[in-house]
Amino acid sequence: MNIVLIGSGNIASTWGKALAALGHHITQIYSHTLANAQALANSLSSLATDKLEELDLTADLYIVAVSDSAIPSVVEQMLQHLAGLVIHCSGATDIKALSGFKRFGVVYPVQSFSKTVAINFNKIPFGIEANTAEDEALLQGLFSELSSNVFPCSSEQRLAIHLAAVMVNNFSNALYQMAYELLEQKNLSFDLMRPIILETAEKVQNHVPKDVQTGPAIRNDDVTINKHLQFISDNPEWQSIYQQITSLIKKRG
Repeated sequence: MNIVLIGSGNIASTWGKALAALGHHITQIYSHTLANAQALANSLSSLATDKLEELDLTADLYIVAVSDSAIPSVVEQMLQHLAGLVIHCSGATDIKALSGFKRFGVVYPVQSFSKTVAINFNKIPFGIEANTAEDEALLQGLFSELSSNVFPCSSEQRLAIHLAAVMVNNFSNALYQMAYELLEQKNLSFDLMRPIILETAEKVQNHVPKDVQTGPAIRNDDVTINKHLQFISDNPEWQSIYQQITSLIKKRG
């Protein structure tokens, strides 16, 4: 399959290299910064461009891998009469954003990507959607070459997955940083937290999160909760976050 990448960031880089390794041809890479497009193109034996009007019109698949906010303007500038299938990979953007094309769809990976971190694609869930059954089957077949977990997913379902991913990934990481700073203030290493982080992550692989909830909130241990709040009394923002999450756990307990 001949594929054009619209974007040169983390997803474009990791997907492009993975698909090329499977024998697909990345014919062209677009980025608004030509140097970025060229750097990725060099690693994939592809052509680079910083002009959307120069897109290869003969490709089978166009992967729009840009930020959510950039999708509308990029799509507006792309040639609407492309014969190939145009997809984006955003969790929060409706498939209708591509409705100006004849063939369009979405492939959403439930994972965060980094250019410098190796990814085991086989373990990544991919939600797919297309405007025709034929193209949905095409995407199912293509991404099944990468992953054993490829499933149909509507725009509404995809938004729910994206929001849930923000909660378990981005929100939890922000809490990790709070813990890091708290320990650093007392000359303690964040390494002390790594075993319990892993244990919690392992528990939820096989249990409903609510069923393995621990800590003072689930025990209604107000004495300990008040000690914690007093300990961070010089940081009202942390106190507020602690109180809101504690209240949530108590209500669901």
